[in-house]
Amino acid sequence: MPLTLEGPRILLRRLRQVMADGGDRQTRLDKIVELIAASMNAAVCSVYLKRGHDALELCATEGLNPDAVHQTVLRVGEGLVGDIAQHARPLNLSDAAAHPRFVYRPETGEENYKSFVGVPVLRGGSVTGVLVVQNITERSFVDEEIEALQTVAMVLSEMLTASGEAQAEAAYPPEAPRQFSGIGLTDGMAMGHIVLHEPRIEVTKLISDDPDEEMRRLEGAIYDLRRNVDRMLATDDVSHAGEHLAVLEAYRMFANDRGWLRRMQDAVRTGLTAEAAVERVNNGMRARLGGERDIYLRQRLHDFEDLSNRLLRILSGRAQLASEDKLPRDAILVARTMGPAELLDYDRRKLRGLVLEEGAMGAHVAIVARALNVPLVGSVRGITDIARDGQEIILDADQAEVHVNPAGDIVEAYSNRARLRARRLKRYARLRTQPAVTRDGVRIRLDMNAGLLVDVEKIDESGADNIGLFRTELQFMVAARLPRVNEQQAVYERVLRDVGPREVVFRTLDIGGDKVLPYLRSNQEENPAMGWRAMRMALDRPGLIRYQLRALLRASAGRELSIMFPLVTTLEEFEASRALLDHEVERMAKFGRPGPEHIKVGTMLEVPAMVWQLDKLLPRIDFLSIGTNDLMQFFFAADRGNPMMGTRYDMLSLAPLRMLDHVRETCAHHDVPVSLCGEMGGRPLQAMALLGLGFRRFSVPSASIGPVKRMLRSTNADRLENAVRAMMDAPPENIRAELENIADRQGIKL
Repeated sequence: MPLTLEGPRILLRRLRQVMADGGDRQTRLDKIVELIAASMNAAVCSVYLKRGHDALELCATEGLNPDAVHQTVLRVGEGLVGDIAQHARPLNLSDAAAHPRFVYRPETGEENYKSFVGVPVLRGGSVTGVLVVQNITERSFVDEEIEALQTVAMVLSEMLTASGEAQAEAAYPPEAPRQFSGIGLTDGMAMGHIVLHEPRIEVTKLISDDPDEEMRRLEGAIYDLRRNVDRMLATDDVSHAGEHLAVLEAYRMFANDRGWLRRMQDAVRTGLTAEAAVERVNNGMRARLGGERDIYLRQRLHDFEDLSNRLLRILSGRAQLASEDKLPRDAILVARTMGPAELLDYDRRKLRGLVLEEGAMGAHVAIVARALNVPLVGSVRGITDIARDGQEIILDADQAEVHVNPAGDIVEAYSNRARLRARRLKRYARLRTQPAVTRDGVRIRLDMNAGLLVDVEKIDESGADNIGLFRTELQFMVAARLPRVNEQQAVYERVLRDVGPREVVFRTLDIGGDKVLPYLRSNQEENPAMGWRAMRMALDRPGLIRYQLRALLRASAGRELSIMFPLVTTLEEFEASRALLDHEVERMAKFGRPGPEHIKVGTMLEVPAMVWQLDKLLPRIDFLSIGTNDLMQFFFAADRGNPMMGTRYDMLSLAPLRMLDHVRETCAHHDVPVSLCGEMGGRPLQAMALLGLGFRRFSVPSASIGPVKRMLRSTNADRLENAVRAMMDAPPENIRAELENIADRQGIKL
């Protein structure tokens, strides 16, 4: 029989009475499971608590064999209880024994029970136990029962913590030096002191005395929250146009989500305080979305967690971050995760960097951090377990490393690096207006890659000639819905206006794989990098790219338009892509719309199979760009995101260099310009090798323009090419070492 609306309130009051009555821990646990079983008309109620990192001990039961208490232990991931703990989400089964993860423990005497529902006991987003209810008859528990059980689990967690029953994890000695690796989400490095991002507000009062008053408090706090978000978006440093503004607009949309408010209101009606209702809904969302592989859903979870903590601060009267008053001048924030708006709470004059335990590429906070020029390292596993306020920390976003309590030699090394980096940046700044010309007068085209409006704004600062790659998908990834044609057009017009007469090569949508659009659902793939993405998806769903092509054509009215199709694998795919463009050009002419003066069409070479089709492709295109990131990944059959593969294969080895040389020669034969695009061209030694092979066009990240330009201007191209050709004809055992020797002999500045 499902719980009625009054049921949870009565149960919560009885649980509070159990804790107030005193008694030893076991007595209280025994009374708790007895109460829950009676309230839910269940034959069994059991509590499993986490012991250590991977053990779950049966600590109390009503209905199972009492002799199994403190005797039955499951590993995290073992059985139904272990599965709930592993994934931090409920499990609702009408026939438990039929589930593939079911494990029978004869000492419990549970063979007679069919239906099963279990929920995680969560504390601060971490699993501390599992609460289970079972019945003899087969039936599925309804959503109201599961939600009531989750509410009880939250109250149980607080009670166990207060009584010392929940086991705390052993902390790493805070004074010990630690090094972490992660993912560099922006550029730069910083040295400073840790400021722990505001931890979640601890909810101390869970059970309401006056539900009507709690409802008024909740709705008043929601009103204040929405006003705060509106004010935040109106500040000067974030109100200018850019993708970060789209991210924050989506954040505002979440703050106005009616479903979110309704779930919190429902929780208040069950007898929780406003604070406990916020925490209850947030725990439920984390349980549902925390294990998602879908990048958009994980990002949405981060945004809602940010909003939940803001709401708790308002309810507790601590709307202002405590850390604002004590923020040191060299503050480096450390957090498990962070919403895009939270970063704006801190004084940007004192903020040196940001370290996140969870953040990944495409994270909303990363886009805001880039707009604010804040170095950021994400996916730093375990950092929040050991970080303490005031500890020394070094953040190196370029190398994706973080050092906490660094040893003296590490501090000295990074201090030297910081000084050298500052001097290098000054040297690069002096080169900003200088052309990329070798000592023997060979002009090299040195373009930059971009994907956000904030990147485009840096073109003058970087010293790049043009934008050799504009990744159009980022605008789509940060939007909550498909951008309309006029919205896309406005972005492309802004890009073209900002660069002036310089060329911009727009790459059409490269989505799919790990680049997920929230409004375009797709199936999970075992190997998404080689799956349904880029032009493969675009040709199967032509509406997306047709609207994009329409926007690009309109934005380029009266000037030249350069369009590049990504991940073209066959000649037929290129022809189909070109046909879509031609159709849109004809459509514009039919309706009398002004279009570009001239259109250049190219492809990005990313698939090795296309290397051997170039003789047929090149007569059909105006330019070719070699996307070395994906091309080398597929060439070596090595996932570039896998740390085990990162340094296993060298791009400066004979096979890939010969392939690249073949591509350059074939393009020269057909008189088609070829550009080298990707990380390979952005590293001075590798760019030097490519220059020696005869490449004369590069498109690299903006941070690489200075180092590569410095190398180019110190090089005699003819002399270098002779040396590299001789090396390729009689390759040494270690090509990288030989290239370094060539640079040393010729005085090339790396």
